Amino acid sequence: MTCRLTKSRSSDAETHFTEKYFSQTLDHFNFNSMGNGTFSQRYLISDKYWKKGYGPIFFYTGNEGDIWEFALNSGFITELAVQQKALVIFAEHRYYGKSLPFGKDSFNIPQISLLTVEQALADYSVMITELKQQLAATECPVIVFGGSYGGMLSVYMRLKYPNIVAGGLAASAPILSTAGMGDSRQFFRDVTNDFENIAPECRDAVRGAFHQLKELAESHDYSRIQSEFTLCKPPSSAQDIHQLYGLLRNAFTLMAMLDYPYSTHFMGNMPANPVKVACETMLSGSDLLGNLRNTAGIVYNATGVLTCFDLYNLYLECADPTGCGLGFDSLAWDYQACTEINLCFESNNVTDMFPPMAFTEKDRELYCSTRWAVVPRPHWLKTQFWGDALSTASNIIFSNGDLDPWANGGVRKSLSSSLIAVNTGGAHHLDLRGSHDDDPATVIAARKTEADIIEQWVKMERTRLQTLS
Repeated sequence: MTCRLTKSRSSDAETHFTEKYFSQTLDHFNFNSMGNGTFSQRYLISDKYWKKGYGPIFFYTGNEGDIWEFALNSGFITELAVQQKALVIFAEHRYYGKSLPFGKDSFNIPQISLLTVEQALADYSVMITELKQQLAATECPVIVFGGSYGGMLSVYMRLKYPNIVAGGLAASAPILSTAGMGDSRQFFRDVTNDFENIAPECRDAVRGAFHQLKELAESHDYSRIQSEFTLCKPPSSAQDIHQLYGLLRNAFTLMAMLDYPYSTHFMGNMPANPVKVACETMLSGSDLLGNLRNTAGIVYNATGVLTCFDLYNLYLECADPTGCGLGFDSLAWDYQACTEINLCFESNNVTDMFPPMAFTEKDRELYCSTRWAVVPRPHWLKTQFWGDALSTASNIIFSNGDLDPWANGGVRKSLSSSLIAVNTGGAHHLDLRGSHDDDPATVIAARKTEADIIEQWVKMERTRLQTLS
């Protein structure tokens, strides 16, 4: 789920935002554990289009990575701010980017224990409340936005703090599957479907390549595997083969998620329509293993500078089978996938085109108790954040793209007149990205719908606030 982020600053967007730090409470729920300890939480703010003291506040609930990357890849929010004269704030999630509560020690036990969904939501609620005071914006309606895990947080903000947040746009938010309410086969089946929809032969070629790799592994022909996949070192164990499977499967996952109609630099460098490019590569000749290597290279060697693939540097196996990214951010996400975020997805080579790789509740428990000394609570998100019993909530847009393997882990049908499902033809939270000439008509229509609904929420909240004052 999480991001392999690359630096992709666009100077235009950077000039809109000022980077600031907020003195944030370390532990919102225990008055003894940390005293009144604080940490510096990073946020980005732009008042370029704001009608001061009157226009709404558009607040992005930051997710598992550097907040600049989300700000620079969520241009729709700025476009909406221009239309609706809004103040824009992108808040960085604790333990990600530069918002490390204990610096480099943040990922030690027990310091990491303050990394929870609940603490992050409390951070955002405190930040919104205090910044509204500082900016003389107490009467300004707040709308939250987020993509993927950030979209989940937008849903939860509206559920837990409706006193602070008037509505939320949750783009590509898999709130059902991450609460353990989905089918463990769904994710990699839907990744497979993306490639199958380009051409069934593409799916068959991928499956065939993995079958050839399996045969080489079973005969311990490790030097051949090294040469076929241009690995820096020959594999020497079943664990190395498992790692290679994970690395290759992760490449297809990222291309399916980021199957945008134009080239992007979000979570890595991707060509336009990467799933189509991958299928063209897989079907480019009879050498299936070479084709599989080159297809993975679309993700891992986009710049062409790597002379070989380092199995353990390019991909980390973790408690999220869809990938944890790299660096410090990967540690934080791994911990979250070991505690509250349930990501027990498997591939099985029957409902999908990948090697059988199980990741059961038992596997998760064993890994997490060894790695982080925690026992996951598989049903906690369902209990704490309502699961699919959302009918009493209000003012949430659930947008999902038909190309996104996360979509079927989210809300695809409207639940009421104010819990609205918006389906797009795009990939992972494409609707949050800025307008582009190559946008499909479905995404253009979705953004228009979202803008209209948000405008209504702002008016309703303004009326409510005025009756209170």
